[in-house]
Amino acid sequence: MQVGIVGLGSIGGSLGYDLRERQCRVIGVSRKQATCNRAVELGIADKASCNFDGLKSAELVILCTPIGKLEAIARQVIPHLNPDAVLTDVGSVKGPIVDAIEPLWKNFVGGHPMAGTHQSGVEAAQQSLFVDRPYVITPTAKTQPGAIAKLDQLITLIQARRYECGPAIHDQAVARISHGPVIISAALVSTAIAQHNPEEAAVVKLAKQLASSGFRDTSRVGGGNPELGLMMAQYNKDAMVQCLQQYRRELDGAIAAIESDNWDALNQWLIKTQTARPDFVD
Repeated sequence: MQVGIVGLGSIGGSLGYDLRERQCRVIGVSRKQATCNRAVELGIADKASCNFDGLKSAELVILCTPIGKLEAIARQVIPHLNPDAVLTDVGSVKGPIVDAIEPLWKNFVGGHPMAGTHQSGVEAAQQSLFVDRPYVITPTAKTQPGAIAKLDQLITLIQARRYECGPAIHDQAVARISHGPVIISAALVSTAIAQHNPEEAAVVKLAKQLASSGFRDTSRVGGGNPELGLMMAQYNKDAMVQCLQQYRRELDGAIAAIESDNWDALNQWLIKTQTARPDFVD
């Protein structure tokens, strides 16, 4: 299979590694020639350039740019595609992306490989990044069966776990376990550095000195790329607001229990969360 990858960052580069290892021919596109050269040097792509001309031979083209650039890139890419080529993306928001690109190309199907790190750029690409990780596809009533089949072929090649759902339910789910936690984690960091009076400077200083694994784990995503968090909020606005409103209700309930010395209610709440967590992470 010949695959075009537009955007040779951590996700696009990781896809390139695995697809070439499985005998696919990978054609890379990046806006920087230095990135193109490095992708070829690393073995991520067979060839790479800053223009879209090479995509004509691709059976599958994967858009791996930031969410905010996907529609514009799709419009630039489409004139260079073979009429039978399948187009997909890796954006973590699906509703607005599918709404924007589906009318432009009959063989488009939205996708979201749920893997990655806080690092970015071609040097952050990893081999076997997607093995046994979720890969969600979000077809609609208009999606061509052949496009789904081609994306299924990709998912099998990289050994990911396939899930299928509508764009809206995808966005609601990721708001709860991915997008919302970025804002929640950022709020934790903001709380830790808050100073409402001069005396609190010593508290913040000591908190920084004492912070260890618990704070590191819970603050990791809040300390990530601000651009990514901003785009999640902008493009998944409604689901994010619903998630954060529910989080606020949960916090209000915990505050009320603590203020009223209702330790039984707090204990029951903590038991519920302890019991529920393994269903998400184990």
